Amino acid sequence: MILSDRDILAAIDAGRIRIDPAPDLAAQLGSVSVDFRLGTTFMVFEHSRHSFIDPRQPQSIGEAMRTIEVAPDEPFIMQPGDFALASTMESLELADDLLGRLEGRSSIARLGITVHSTAAVFEPGWVGTATMELSNLGRMAVALYPGMRICAFSFEQVSSPVMTPYRKKAHNKYAGQVAPRASLLSEENQRSNGSGNGAAARKVTSGRS
Repeated sequence: MILSDRDILAAIDAGRIRIDPAPDLAAQLGSVSVDFRLGTTFMVFEHSRHSFIDPRQPQSIGEAMRTIEVAPDEPFIMQPGDFALASTMESLELADDLLGRLEGRSSIARLGITVHSTAAVFEPGWVGTATMELSNLGRMAVALYPGMRICAFSFEQVSSPVMTPYRKKAHNKYAGQVAPRASLLSEENQRSNGSGNGAAARKVTSGRS
């Protein structure tokens, strides 16, 4: 069941959805969603220095990305074909029986900007800012400003509280993040390769895995 605006407000009042800093609900609350704003930190691939990324090598991913911090009134320019990681200004914490879905805003998409590639589900028990996978699919550069409403979160009631909330998973990789974080796929590969058990390698997790 997708939460309506009144249900979102009730969940916020009950502490089942925590958003920090508190949103301006007059501007950010929609009929079934809450808009989140763009933060000031971005991560980009330095493709001119690195010819490829090896997901089995943690240094390959980390060294291939550069962090850019922009001032609150300074634009981050997305050139055509650009890809960047960015985080929301707001941090989100979910109860153990609620999941969140991140979607791009139509007004942003009409400029050619997508805000996520595949990872749109935030599992029950999530805590932290949201990392967005920004892409410019258009043919013109687009200026993105910190503080602009960049995405929207909707929320769904799951059938019962999950047995293991995301924040308590033994190998969660992104809980508690406060800035965009590069892929930690190498950690997953290292665990699979070191386990000696093919079943572990075949295990698939949903959400922000």
